[in-house]
Amino acid sequence: MMELQANPQARQAVSTAPGMMVVVVGPSGAGKDTLMGRAAHHFDGRADVHFARRVITRGEDAGGEDHVSVSEGIFETMERAGGFAVSWGAHGLKYGISAAVLQELAKGNIVIANGSRSVLDHFKAAFPRLTVINVTARPEVLAERLEARGRETREDILKRLERGSLTVQGDYDVITIDNSGTLDDATRQMIDALEAVLRH
Repeated sequence: MMELQANPQARQAVSTAPGMMVVVVGPSGAGKDTLMGRAAHHFDGRADVHFARRVITRGEDAGGEDHVSVSEGIFETMERAGGFAVSWGAHGLKYGISAAVLQELAKGNIVIANGSRSVLDHFKAAFPRLTVINVTARPEVLAERLEARGRETREDILKRLERGSLTVQGDYDVITIDNSGTLDDATRQMIDALEAVLRH
C-alpha cells in the first residue's frame, strides 16, 4: 500500500517556478545513492545545484542514502504544517521532500532528489518541470550486487528482477544511465546528465 500527497500551496507555487526538479530512480543494486553522492561532491559549491535530503522515518544508521531521520510523529506534524512539497509512504516508512526545495526552484536552480519509479506520476503532479534520471544495470549485474548483500538467494533475486521492469513507464523526460560497467564511467554519465539539464 502506497500513499502520496502533495501540499496544495506548494503545488501552486511550483507550477510557475523556472527551476527543474530532477528525480533519480532505479532498482536496488543499481547504485543510485553512490552516484548521487559522487555528483553532489562534483557540484559542491555550485549555487544553482541543490541536492535534497529526503526526510524518512527510519534511523540515521540504516545505511544507504544521506537522509534526515525523524519519528513518525514528527513526520506527521511536518506534513500537517505544509513542510513537504511532496510526501509518500512505502514499505512501512514515510518519505518527504522538504518544501524548502521550492525556494531553489523559484530561483531557477535545479534540485536533485532520490525518488521512486512507483510514484513518478505524483512527482509530475507536484513538479511540472521534471526530469527523471533512471539508473539501471544489466539484470545479471544487479543480481550479483544484491547477492553480495546476503539478504536473498540468487534464485529469488533473478525471479524478482524478471517480474519487474528496469525502464520508466509513462510520459516523462527520462535520461537513462547504465551502471553495469565501472563506477567512474557511470559517474561521468550522471554528471553529464545534470550538466545537460543545467544548460536547458
